[in-house]
Order: sequence, then C-alpha cells, then structure tokens
Amino acid sequence: MKFDVIKLDAGKAGSIELPDDIFGLEARADILHRVVRWQRARSQAGTHSTLGKSDVSYSTKKIYRQKGTGGARHGSRKAPTFRHGGTYKGPVSRSHAHDLPKKFRALGLKHALSAKAVAGNLVILDEAVMAEAKTAILAKVAKELGWKRVLIIDGAEVNENFARAARNIEGIDVLPTMGANVYDILKRDTLVITKAGVEALEARLK
Repeated sequence: MKFDVIKLDAGKAGSIELPDDIFGLEARADILHRVVRWQRARSQAGTHSTLGKSDVSYSTKKIYRQKGTGGARHGSRKAPTFRHGGTYKGPVSRSHAHDLPKKFRALGLKHALSAKAVAGNLVILDEAVMAEAKTAILAKVAKELGWKRVLIIDGAEVNENFARAARNIEGIDVLPTMGANVYDILKRDTLVITKAGVEALEARLK
C-alpha cells in the first residue's frame, strides 16, 4: 500500500510503499490480546509476600500442656489462629512471566501496525531530527500536526536532540525500532514512523 510521507513542518516529502504483510493485515483482537497479556505479565513485579508460620519470629516452645485445659490443643503461637501468627497460604515472591513463541510475538507486532494503518492512525515521517533540543518548538509542531497521544518510532537510533525535546511533552513517546512493541502502539492514539523506522521494521519482521 502507498502512504504519503510528511515532514515536521507538515510539508509533503513524497510517498512510500508499505508492505501488505506488515501493514495490510486484518487485525485480530485475540492475537493482540495474547501479546499484550504476555507483555504486562513480564513487567509485573511479583514482589508481594507475607510471612508464613515458619517465617514469623516466636518461641517454638509449646504454649501449654496438650491435654486437660479444656481448650484446643495448640503447639505454637506461630499458628495463623493467633495474633501476629503466620499467614496461611499467603502470596509469595514469584515471576508472573509466561512463554510466548517468537513468531507469535512478531505476528502480534504486525497486527498492531496493521490496526493503526487500517484505522487511519498511522503517519509516515521523513525524519525525526532537530537541530536544537527545544521542547517548545516540538510542542508547537505537535499541536499543529494534531498529535496528542502519539508514539514515534525511529530507526536503529533516536536523534538525541529530538528525544530530549520530546522528553517533557506529555503524550509523546519516542522509541527506536527495537523498542517497538504491541502494548505501546495500541496505548497511543496515533502511531508515527520515520522512513528509517519503516526500513528497520521491515528488516526485523521479514
């Protein structure tokens, strides 16, 4: 499919041919859902934990004799029934990550890119380069282009001045090609890819 290429000043910079097997697929919600779940599970800390019966600090001495008290036969104050006792089957530190095949992850990225292209929320930029790292200048450009919640994907490396200028603008994220992922693409309203970014994505997903 053919896409128009624009410059940062909103001027035209020709057109580019986007491969249909990356940008022209019919997006499937089930594939996107599985990849997003995999991403979010990997980023979950899993550091929640409680002290069990063997972890709390108490004497191990039997608290009273086994029989003859008329009460329950307790052996330790570490039991969950006592105040400050251990928690029964409480959460423990663990990883929430699960496996997802590489090919499926690549397929998910293709469907995310296609979803933006089909919805008309994809913009191809000539280059994301600035002579000076001026946040005010980039904020004005974004306003003129109508970018509010936007993800900008550049080539192998992001221009330092552009990245610094975008750092303090709410709603604008800048990533190199290797950082492109399904969750960040779907989270933003508009996806902007530079020509270098398109070439790098083609090489990554072929």
